[in-house]
Amino acid sequence: DELNGYKVAFVPFSNARPSGKAEDFLSGFVSPDGKVRGRPVGVTVDRTGAVLVADDTGNVVWRVSAAR
Repeated sequence: DELNGYKVAFVPFSNARPSGKAEDFLSGFVSPDGKVRGRPVGVTVDRTGAVLVADDTGNVVWRVSAAR
């Protein structure tokens, strides 16, 4: 069975309503053999547009930004 809650998904919105299917945005928190490497518990966007993801297993905040 696949573990739930171990990835961050993106859901497109239009006019304040979901307008498409959810897509994986950030994954890899569980290894193929089932070892938990992290657990995303909070997501926000900083003033530069980077996505910040709090990970309470790794006790870190991941920052995802566009390539420069």
